[in-house]
Amino acid sequence: MSQAPSPGKEQFLALKLDINKILPLFKDAGNWQERYRQIMLQGKSLPTLDDNYRVEPAQVRGCESNAWLYHSQIDGKHYFLADSDARVVKGLIALLLAACNGKSDDEIRSFDIEGYFDELGLTGQLSPSRTNGLFALAKAIKAVV
Repeated sequence: MSQAPSPGKEQFLALKLDINKILPLFKDAGNWQERYRQIMLQGKSLPTLDDNYRVEPAQVRGCESNAWLYHSQIDGKHYFLADSDARVVKGLIALLLAACNGKSDDEIRSFDIEGYFDELGLTGQLSPSRTNGLFALAKAIKAVV
């Protein structure tokens, strides 16, 4: 059995999501529609994974939409690449990766997804299936440490 392909180190390090730029965008959003727009814009910032990386072993279980997650540990820090075929899910993935990319084991372990999404003003705004998928992705990220 052959192993699934994995993105290279350069691809992991090329992803630039800055939580310090993202948080103010959500805090300044006056309503759900503005936050939803920001989710969609954040999703556009994620590169699309090549089809050869959209394979079953990389799929996140628990997501209603197709979502794929890759991990690499580089110099003691964790880096992730992910994609989804659903635009909203891709935006939520971008928000999650912004909070987790380049973090240490302890930072990943202590990441509070509920607190983070409260801070973004998204708690209670997402459908149960999207919330479940988001928690599945966070669980998959935490599982690497």
